[in-house]
Amino acid sequence: MTEKRLTGSELDEAALFYHRAPRPGKLEIRATKPLGNQRDLALAYSPGVAAPCLAIQADPALAMDYTSRGNLVAVVSNGTAVLGLGSIGPLASKPVMEGKAVLFKKFAGIDVFDIEVDAMDVARMVDVVSALEPTFGGINLEDIKAPECFEIEAQLRAKMNIPVFHDDQHGTAIIVGAAVVNAMALAGKSLGEIKLVASGAGAAALACLNLLVSLGVDRRNIWVTDLEGVVYEGREVLMDRWKSVYAQPTEHRKLADVIDGADVFLGVSAAGVLKPEMVARMAKNPLILALANPNPEITPEAVQAVRSDAMMCTGRSDYPNQVNNVLCFPYIFRGALDVGATTINEEMKLAAVQAIAALAKEEPSEMAAQAYGGDTQTFGAKYLIPSPFDQRLILRIAPAVARAAMESGVATRPIADFDAYLDRLTRFVFRSGLVMKPIVAAARQDRKRVIYADGEDERVLRAAQVVVEDGIATPILIGRPQVIETRLKRFGLKIRPGTDFELINPEDDPRYRGYVDLYFELVGRRGVTPETARTNVRTNATIIAALALKRGEADAMLCGLEGKFTRHLRDIRQIIGAAPGVSDFSTMSLLINNRGAWFLTDTYVTDNPSAVEIAEMTRMAAAEIRRFGITPRAALLSHSSFGSHSSPSAVKMREAVELLWAHYPELAVDGEMHGDAALSDLVRERVMPNSRLKGEANLLVFPTLEAANIALTLLKTMTDALHVGPILLGSAQSAHILTPSVTSRGIVNMSAFAAVCAQGN
Repeated sequence: MTEKRLTGSELDEAALFYHRAPRPGKLEIRATKPLGNQRDLALAYSPGVAAPCLAIQADPALAMDYTSRGNLVAVVSNGTAVLGLGSIGPLASKPVMEGKAVLFKKFAGIDVFDIEVDAMDVARMVDVVSALEPTFGGINLEDIKAPECFEIEAQLRAKMNIPVFHDDQHGTAIIVGAAVVNAMALAGKSLGEIKLVASGAGAAALACLNLLVSLGVDRRNIWVTDLEGVVYEGREVLMDRWKSVYAQPTEHRKLADVIDGADVFLGVSAAGVLKPEMVARMAKNPLILALANPNPEITPEAVQAVRSDAMMCTGRSDYPNQVNNVLCFPYIFRGALDVGATTINEEMKLAAVQAIAALAKEEPSEMAAQAYGGDTQTFGAKYLIPSPFDQRLILRIAPAVARAAMESGVATRPIADFDAYLDRLTRFVFRSGLVMKPIVAAARQDRKRVIYADGEDERVLRAAQVVVEDGIATPILIGRPQVIETRLKRFGLKIRPGTDFELINPEDDPRYRGYVDLYFELVGRRGVTPETARTNVRTNATIIAALALKRGEADAMLCGLEGKFTRHLRDIRQIIGAAPGVSDFSTMSLLINNRGAWFLTDTYVTDNPSAVEIAEMTRMAAAEIRRFGITPRAALLSHSSFGSHSSPSAVKMREAVELLWAHYPELAVDGEMHGDAALSDLVRERVMPNSRLKGEANLLVFPTLEAANIALTLLKTMTDALHVGPILLGSAQSAHILTPSVTSRGIVNMSAFAAVCAQGN
């Protein structure tokens, strides 16, 4: 990890500031319905609220349709076992519970109330939590000490008809299960034959052992140790009915006595418990799960010093194979809530194990690579389980859990169409799914060849993998073969040149002379000498891509990951040129946030466009918006609102609107207007009741490049919006210039769009 890690007092001070500013805590409640007028008030409260109340009284299942209950989870704790802090009480546990709520929302879109209960005994805790059932769709128990946690969960599961899940137990167990499944597969060992030694017999350890038995580990081969040593038959000190299940008939009394020949060590205990000499006596290719935090039972460095064949997992983010509960609990609840599960049963937990184990074997995603500081991990001893930041976790775990709930008979609202369900989850992950769906579908219908100028870039290689797998386009990469081959292996990508994509080597390509001749023919009278032409074609990948597109060797091109936008635009202008009837290029950017999608123009090209140019770029932008299956509604923005000012800028926008009305009467467009009038019918009707624009504008046209670019960057940052683009308007062929900040997902989106543009050329 390259990021500087804070320690000691620095970390404490940073954490306190983080929780205090700019407002205390990590959560807030936001309304999901408008409350802007008397009608809204009447619908939200009295008298309108009576209708859903009576409907729910008649049919309680309708609470899932008319309230937030179906997406609301309670994170509940009494503060008796908080992280490594011990029994600090319910109030002091609140920052942890708020943090858990944030993880639910961030990773799975689940709303959470954190509930800190001042109840130290089992009966009172059960009474309080079970009484909350009408409010919530699920209960996540957190940081409750053992053995009380076992009894609390068991009684709540028996009393409540919604999922109750003690994450400290089952979340850890599910991830440990996935790690054991994959590690033993790598070692060529059968789960039914392995020897497992555990250090620790608390809630997490026993839940791990119970799930591993469900996965096939033989209980007779499990050896448990705790503060009193080996758990053996006849022992009376520190024993309970849950731990007694694993008591062995043995004379051994210490961890060192039972570690010989162990295939798996499971540590959920304390730092330093496992000694290097014990590791040396374990079986071939052992798995060591040292999960004590913040310091594990043994460090990976100490293990490697004695056993180079060992596989290792810890609970820490600075070592490979982090066992982090966020890998599973948000997605298990997502799947359970989405089918209205009445419980989270063994079948659902096992489905989650298999989904996590399978995901580790897939090619790593870009976000997972970033989480590891750019050092991409592929399946193996150092990558047994996925990164907690892998976006695909929800796409694999939630459907698996939902399907298991349905098959095991605990789903009250079964999913009828899993393709549609997966599509909904994908939209949650990438946010571009809904808007991009018709574009991707169209691209798949008629696959085009998309050439990437920056073919050696990691983001392009990852995007090319997705483009190939999803059938979006046929990639052509510009880059040195040895560099691309090395990076494909480093990033764990399966695509190969000549099979999945075509490769243009700028250092040695048989088309080089033809490229130079065409380039000089196009730019020879623009200050480019024959020698400069040869140099440019050898060294400028954008020029190579544009020439290949011009010669018909590609259908669309993407460039721009390095260098200035204006330089790439110059090369496209000189080689590809503008489409017939277009005076000049412009750009459009798409922003997608939780409220919807907006298109902005011109965000990158013309400093101060004329009225004619404004009308032209609006017309071109509207045509591109229709490719998304969206009806364009354009607002020409200004500091003036329908003639309130007569500045040159306002007059220009007014004239542009009149040109659009005259030449494109079918387009819903109006202006000049303020931004709030563009986004609100109510505001617009107050100043212009007979506006030709109806509804919320989705195409925002700005008077200057400065205004458009400032609005783009502000909106993108302030609303955490996803940026698709920029989309180059006016080119004779499908050519687009990306920005250096684009992600691989952004490149995939633009690949699909470029391919669809090529279909229309």
